Amino acid sequence: MKMTKRTRMIFCIFCAIVLTLSFATTAFADDDPIQVVNNLSDFIFGFIRAIGIILLGFGILQLGLSLKSHDPSQRANGMLTIAGGIVITFTKEILSLITG
Repeated sequence: MKMTKRTRMIFCIFCAIVLTLSFATTAFADDDPIQVVNNLSDFIFGFIRAIGIILLGFGILQLGLSLKSHDPSQRANGMLTIAGGIVITFTKEILSLITG
């Protein structure tokens, strides 16, 4: 799949904004070491969520392009990318449901 120069630029700007917002979380060192671990965990899960949102957006784009070009294999890849993006986006909630 070839992207035009403008589409590539817009996608790069979108990725830069998402990554900038995910790195905006600060982890302060307190006297409580458990709080430090929780802050680090929140930061890591925020980063994973940002990657999931990027994958979700890419999957939606891929699905839309496949509907336009009537390509069933690209449609299947788009749906798999959307499903993977949803799972990655909600990883923290899924793990909290599993562990109780």
